[in-house]
Amino acid sequence: MTEKKFNPQKLDKLNNPDRMLDVPPAYIWDKLNLHLKNSGLFIDIGAGTGFFAIPFLEYSNGGKIYACDISDIMIGWMQDNICDIYPSILPLQMEEHAVPLEDDLADLVYMISLHHEIDEPEELLKEAFRLLKDNGTIFIVDWKNEEMSAGPPTSIRYEPG
Repeated sequence: MTEKKFNPQKLDKLNNPDRMLDVPPAYIWDKLNLHLKNSGLFIDIGAGTGFFAIPFLEYSNGGKIYACDISDIMIGWMQDNICDIYPSILPLQMEEHAVPLEDDLADLVYMISLHHEIDEPEELLKEAFRLLKDNGTIFIVDWKNEEMSAGPPTSIRYEPG
């Protein structure tokens, strides 16, 4: 486990409801809905515990979400805690820059609070575009590159680009 990677032993931190205040799914969905009229398949890269997959599934109007993560602990947690309740959320083990799904599959690919953990973010972006349908949408949410009371060290955060 590198210093940049989230420690899966602290996964309870990912389920903190205060995260919804920092990254409100309703706000994001409202902005994305301009582009997602008939949404179907989403890919959540760096899903962790599926915390954001759940509200996105509820907004998706019958869609399906592949909740991808590199951590077998996170995949197991989702399988044990959310799959029975949300069978349209499908946990999927991935590599850092590779998701084992076919090309041109997703209407939406998203990453929330992940980008700062990736050593070669350009490679993961290439993978996200590979997975995306021609008319699909990608969005990335991550920490501002400024001192804050929470979050990863500023030394591993990116400037918006």
